[in-house]
Amino acid sequence: MDDQHTGDLHYLSALELRQLYLRRELSPVEVIAAILARIERLNPHLNAFLTITAERAMGEARAAERAYAGVDAATLPPLTGIPLSIKDNQPTKGIRTTHGSLLTKDAIPDHDGLLVSRIYAAGAILLGKTNLPEDGWKGGSSNRLGPPAQNPWRAGYTTGGSSAGAAAAVATGLGPIAQGGDGAGSIRIPAGFCGVFGIKPSFGLIPYPVASAATTAHVGPLTRTVRDAALFLDSVVGADPRDRFSFNGEASYLAACNGDIAGLRIAWSPDLGYAAIDPEVRELTARAAARFADLGCHVEEVDPGLPDPWDILDTMWSASQAAYYFDNFDAVRDQLDPGRLPIIERGFSLSAAALARAQAERTTYHEAVCAFMERYDLLITPQLPITAFPADRDAPTAIAGRPVSYLGWSAFTYPFNLTGQPAATVPCGFASDGLPVALQLVGRWRDDATVLRAAAAYEALAPWAQRPPVEALGAQ
Repeated sequence: MDDQHTGDLHYLSALELRQLYLRRELSPVEVIAAILARIERLNPHLNAFLTITAERAMGEARAAERAYAGVDAATLPPLTGIPLSIKDNQPTKGIRTTHGSLLTKDAIPDHDGLLVSRIYAAGAILLGKTNLPEDGWKGGSSNRLGPPAQNPWRAGYTTGGSSAGAAAAVATGLGPIAQGGDGAGSIRIPAGFCGVFGIKPSFGLIPYPVASAATTAHVGPLTRTVRDAALFLDSVVGADPRDRFSFNGEASYLAACNGDIAGLRIAWSPDLGYAAIDPEVRELTARAAARFADLGCHVEEVDPGLPDPWDILDTMWSASQAAYYFDNFDAVRDQLDPGRLPIIERGFSLSAAALARAQAERTTYHEAVCAFMERYDLLITPQLPITAFPADRDAPTAIAGRPVSYLGWSAFTYPFNLTGQPAATVPCGFASDGLPVALQLVGRWRDDATVLRAAAAYEALAPWAQRPPVEALGAQ
């Protein structure tokens, strides 16, 4: 390996790795061996991975090395030799898939999920399965299988959830790409708390055939750079008949990152008209949003005039949580996360009419958001109303003196699960407590390309990946 790459190897982007592989300046075997060694050193402190697939990864690295030595290396699938982690609620054939739950802590699927199959087909090398709260039910990072995932910027603080280990892994150089999932904020919350990029693509852009009363689940990447996220999307998007909501998107999201954003009409809303937010976070994000004017955009502070859709989400989420245990709740309740029990019980108390009404209200809300977005190319908000809280908590109880509910504190994330719009987390600095703060970029319905283009332009103006976490976790 070339000496110039040894010091920062674990923080190279996926695109940089691919170019170095193609130029024969770096070997997939060297990269995977180095990152696995780093995982072995840091994971006992971070709890980012529940399962590490070291032997498999090294075998795949050797195969990738042989492939890059071939005459047609430039035609290899886009993620060939790229280290990647998968959230531990995605089925992986022959590899333990716990869902973060005592009920499935030893489950070994006999098949790969659709997304996993696409990741493998793109050539990525699986490092392991990342930590998450039980069945991804909350925005914290703990479960009953072991210690919670730790925020790499401060030990003892949450990464956010539910893609908890994914964010911790990417932030600390344990692979440039981590697959995450987002049902009410589960990519964007941990990306925001850990200071990395994350995108919840448009609903259906990546096929994800999952049965749920909520139908709010998206899958997507967490990365250190915008272009790595676009590379991931280019590798896995596209309609599949197994997911009736799936569709075909742009020809290349990576190419979209190179476009100019001058002239974009941007709505900046510091609170969506109803969200509680810490004053310092509000000030920092307002300052960051204003910088889009430096990129030639027209930025206007607005109150969108939209209602808080929490009651819609709460009804649908409670119903979907109860559906998991429709036939066996009394038998398994002692093995479930105690914080989840009231939500499941509320789900059982709901009528079919209440769920149908929530679905109808969701449609009305979606129409209102689409009407608002007709005037703007992007909506920018704070990604989160606070910085990370202690990891032993499921959620904050109050923000700026206002009480908040178990997911209601994530008031900037769940609205866009209900509408299915693309929404990305863009790191924008640090609060006085030293913890990351981020913006959220929300695009029009199915306009992921504009979100990525704007995120890439902001990244060029105010890069964040060059400042990794200070590894103050006793694992230098």
